[in-house]
Amino acid sequence: MIVILLGVLFGAGATTLVYGLRPPRATLADVLATLNVPASSPHSPADAADEMEWATRLGRRAVPLVRTLGFPTTSLRADLAVCGTGEEQHLAGKAVCATVGLVTPWATALLLRLGADVEAGWWMPLAGSIALAAVLFFVPDLSIRTQAARRRREMRHTLSLVLDLTVIALAGGAGVQQALAQAIATPQGWAAGKLRHALHIAQLTRTSPWTHLGELGRQLAVADLRELASTLSLAGTEGAKIRGSLGAKARAMRRSRVSESDGAAQAATERMSLPVMGLFTAFLLLIGYPALAHVLSMS
Repeated sequence: MIVILLGVLFGAGATTLVYGLRPPRATLADVLATLNVPASSPHSPADAADEMEWATRLGRRAVPLVRTLGFPTTSLRADLAVCGTGEEQHLAGKAVCATVGLVTPWATALLLRLGADVEAGWWMPLAGSIALAAVLFFVPDLSIRTQAARRRREMRHTLSLVLDLTVIALAGGAGVQQALAQAIATPQGWAAGKLRHALHIAQLTRTSPWTHLGELGRQLAVADLRELASTLSLAGTEGAKIRGSLGAKARAMRRSRVSESDGAAQAATERMSLPVMGLFTAFLLLIGYPALAHVLSMS
């Protein structure tokens, strides 16, 4: 019976490997039907709410307690705004993670006592639960900060592209509003949607677009947007001054992105040198161990 089961598992694994290496080719009709289907956002707010509904439901009662600890902070609130995550949902997730950290060491100690008859005492589970709860309490913050940093980089990249396109449109004789509308209509993504929404509000309210861009920069904690709004508010409404200011800001943002890319490449190079040094050290130990063992055996 065991041989038959192992044969079935081996056959299923071999079949899966073959289909994975050489998947069946899709028909032309399926490819054309896929092209006609509109692309949907992979991280829509509704999907994120459905994924985190269990955490919100379980940790909602502990949200006031987490708020008394001083959360969310100002920087964390800005990160939540960038990621589009609700404060109550995030605080509920933090409470659930801390609860898991509190319960896990005690459950492990109970399993050791019942299954292996090992007495762990009371101070080890207590210390482990406090330490694990403190670590897991800040895990959602690290995830949010990483995602927010990635989205802010996307916002700076999109803003630089929009500024370049706006300068080109102004050089062609377009007005400020028309140039911005033409520039923001081309890019796609989350950052372009935010910029497009801010400019749409400015058009509806008949106000300056720089004010709304500055408000967006303060909301998302993006310094480039705030600096751009402050600079262009002082430049006035003359096309030549605005074109010069936009060109200078675009060049500064390009230099900043180049320096960031250079720093990231150098950091990646330094990280790659650590495994090489580890392999070299292991190679030296492998070569020197026989000689060292021979000397020790002779002595």
